[in-house]
Order: sequence, then structure tokens, then C-alpha cells
Amino acid sequence: MRTRLDSCLESINQVLLDKDSQVRLALACLLARGHLLIEDLPGMGKTTLSHALARVLGLSFQRIQFTSDLLPGDILGTSVFDKDSGQFVFHPGPIFAELVLADEINRATPKSQSALLEAMEEGQVTIEGATRPLPEPFFVIATQNPANQGGTFALPESQLDRFLMRLSLGYPAKAAEKALLQDGSRREWLPRLEPQLDRAALARIQAEVTQVRASDALIDYVLRLVGATRSQPQIAWGLSPRASLGLLAAARAWAYLAGRDYVIPEDVQVVLPAVAGHRLHDRADSGGHGAGTLVQWLLREVSAV
Repeated sequence: MRTRLDSCLESINQVLLDKDSQVRLALACLLARGHLLIEDLPGMGKTTLSHALARVLGLSFQRIQFTSDLLPGDILGTSVFDKDSGQFVFHPGPIFAELVLADEINRATPKSQSALLEAMEEGQVTIEGATRPLPEPFFVIATQNPANQGGTFALPESQLDRFLMRLSLGYPAKAAEKALLQDGSRREWLPRLEPQLDRAALARIQAEVTQVRASDALIDYVLRLVGATRSQPQIAWGLSPRASLGLLAAARAWAYLAGRDYVIPEDVQVVLPAVAGHRLHDRADSGGHGAGTLVQWLLREVSAV
């Protein structure tokens, strides 16, 4: 299975140049059964990454373009009266896909944003009093533009906490951008990508990831990291138990991708910025340290032994 995962990574890296670390983190997020938030400027490859993941993993794909006039029914679906049968027939919305791209999620109103909450947390949605299960696996990739851009609605903390990881792709290196200019848009390469896995194989891998061993000493390290966020005056609020569970799950997935059946402290350290960065906020009177600075402080000050 790991050989096939390596093939998935190799295929995606042919389309998304010079982003191996971000691609690996995105795949680890999926293997850990989490959801991914990508925050970046427009045109950085967020949508391309989502399409590429769906193709190489053999998953059904739907894209939801979030706008200020988007309604919850546009996401979840709605019932329409069928005059032939004399009954209401449910027409599922784009949320009923295995990989859902919620594009520019912070351009929609909070009411529409919240339509994703139950889906991301429970793997099901309740529509018109009926609970409908979502596909398995179910993976949401949401993209958002920087909050200082016009026409955006900041995601509340309750919704941010539903995302296991937050990534930023950033500008490509000069050599990668030169290759992009020489070869044209890499999105044209997407139809060439062949599925390396299918839904059943991916489900088996996700089950194997949960069996990756984490020693008591490793779990104690995770607890020290989480505990430090709850005791430092410069941090507005500490990481939740959901975050600690997610951190360990992400570390297991990273270890699995590295070919190990056990977690080491370096696995935790690699995934910590993506797992904790969007959950940590400094107090207004603490000097204005950003989330990245707080994560680096954790890595520097909390001993792994």
C-alpha cells in the first residue's frame, strides 16, 4: 500500500511543482480522517491540488463555489415535488461526494458556512428532518483568501476547529515557476493523472493508520505540548482535546507515509504547525505574537523527552 501511496505523491508532484511537503501533509490529513483548510492568495494552486488528490485516489469530486448569496440548500440539497409520483423527491447537493472542495469558504455568510459543520464532524447531514449519511471516505478541502481581502467573512473558532490542518502553499520557487511558464498551466495535466487507489483501498489504509503505535512516552510528549498551550499567559486559549486527538492522528499518518508502524517525536513536530497554527491565538496584550511564533515557541521550549 505504501508503494501505491508513493505513486500518488509522485503523480501529484508532477502537477503541483515544488510543494512536496504541503502535498504530503494534505495526504496525511486525509489518511487521518481529518479535513483540510488551505489559506492563500488566489492562483496559488489550491484548486489544482484538490483535483489532483481526487484523481489519484479514485474519489468522486464536487466543487462548491462559496459566494455571499450561497444558501445552505445549495450545499446540502433539497426536496422537489415530482408531479408524476405526487411525492417530494430529494435531490442531493454537492456535499454528497467523497472529496468536496469548498472554494473560498470565507466569501459566504456564516449561515452557509455552518452548513458544513455537521457534515464535517458527524459524516452525515440532517435535511428536512431526515438524517442522511455521507460517503465514506469523506474529505473536505476548504480554501479561503486572506481575511484582509474584501468581501470575506472570518470563520468562527468553532468551524476552524473542525479542520484538522491548515496549510499555505505560498509562491513557487524560481525554478518551479520557470518550468510552469515553459510548459503552461499544470491544470491541463490533470486529465492525464491515473487513479493509484480506489475507495476500498483507501479505507484499508485509513484503518492501518489507526494501528500505528504511539508509545506512552510519545503520548506524554503530545500532552506536554497541549498542556503548554493551556498554561502560557501569551496564549488566549489552549488546544482542545479534539486538537490533541487530531495531533496524534496526524502524527500517525505522517509516520505511516514515512514507512514506519510507530510514531517518533519528529512526526509530531512536523505536523504541529499545520494542526495547531489555526487554533492558537495570542492575547491582545501579549505583544502581538502570531500563531507561527507561538508554534515555534512550543517546539523550542517543550522537551520531547
